[in-house]
This record gives sequence, C-alpha cells and structure tokens, in this order.
Amino acid sequence: MSGFDLSAILGNPEYTAMLLHGIEMTFIIYAGSWSMAMALALLLLALRLSPFRFGDPLVAAYVSYHRNVPTLVQLMLWYFGIFTLMPSGVATWLAVHNAEAIFAVIGLGLCQAAYFSEDLRSGVRSVSPGQMQAARALGHGYVSAMRFVIMPQGVRNALPPLINHSVSLFKNSSLAVVIGASELTHAVKEIENLSFRTFEIYLVGTVLYLFFSLVIMSIGAYLSMRTDPARSARA
Repeated sequence: MSGFDLSAILGNPEYTAMLLHGIEMTFIIYAGSWSMAMALALLLLALRLSPFRFGDPLVAAYVSYHRNVPTLVQLMLWYFGIFTLMPSGVATWLAVHNAEAIFAVIGLGLCQAAYFSEDLRSGVRSVSPGQMQAARALGHGYVSAMRFVIMPQGVRNALPPLINHSVSLFKNSSLAVVIGASELTHAVKEIENLSFRTFEIYLVGTVLYLFFSLVIMSIGAYLSMRTDPARSARA
C-alpha cells in the first residue's frame, strides 16, 4: 500500500455503505437527543419561572451537574452503569432495540437540556418587563402572556446560543462511539481497521462532520434572519 488514494475508500461499495449507515445513525442520535433536550429545556424553564420555591434550586442543581460533569462520563454512566442495574426484561428489550443508540440519545439529551434551558432563560430575561405589563393590560393571563408575548421574543433572542449548542450537540454525537453506537465515528474506525487507510478515512470523516456542521449553522443563520424584527420591519 503506497501513497494517498482516496478512491480506495470512496470507490469501495462496502465502505460507502458503512459511511452512509454511520451518517444515518448520527442523525438519528442527533435528532432524538435534540428533541429530548429541547422538550426538557422548556420544562426546566417553566419550573424556573414558576412561583414554586423548589423550582429554581432544583433546576439550578440539574444544570450544575450536567454542565460540570463531562458528557463522555455521563454517557458511560448511563450505558455501563445504569443499564446494568435495570431489570433483565428491560435490559433484554433495550439490547434488542439498539441500546447503544438509545442510551446515547438519553445521555446527550439530558446533558444538552441544561444548556438549552439556560439559553432560553437568558432569552426570556432579555425581554423587557414592560412586555409582560402590556400583555396583562390587554387582558392576557400569565400563561397566555408567556405563550404569546414573552416566549416568542425570548426564543428569538436565544437563537444564537441555541444554534451554537445545537452544532455542539451534533459534534458531541461522536462521543457515542465509546458505548458502541454505530454512528459516523464508529464507521470511520471500522473502515480504518479494514482498509488500513488511516489518513484517507479520517479525512473523509473530518470533511463529513465539517459539512454537516456548516449545514446546521446555515439553517440556524437562516432562521435568525427570518425572525429578525429589524428585517421584518424593512420588509
């Protein structure tokens, strides 16, 4: 084997199929964990904004844990720790239904929810208090004012950090390789073991991650532009 030969990777149907499967699993893990993180982040935000005293310290503890423990450690805790403590019937069902991907979604989703909730909280706090007063003066209740007046503005204000953390979540999906999830990084490692074309396959993997990260950033930039009030006023 001599020289740089990218066709040895891209021209091999078996390797191409492995890469495509890895990309598919990466986006399954990404979409699942992103959806879970956003849903949980909204719940955490609601708890933090609620009048109940236990809400704020409870959410603060959750955020502190997930922001200060490495994501890799959290994934390993779920798969190598919590998974082994589950009843045998549940563990068997999970093993049959791709437990590695399921726990990757759970671990990444729970972790990313902490970041999303803080992004949304900052966005809501940046909305002028006068907006709530105006909404209440127009007859909105607290929930209605939050739903139709405060939250739309808060989410729009939070879009830049949400986009950044969404890209980070996509990149962190590669950590699922440590628990055996057959995502893109796993496919790259398998192809490297089979082909011994280390530079070529890692170059392909790098380009794929860069491409998809840029696509996510572009979608985020488009959404930010579409929700820009200054742009809407000019239109």
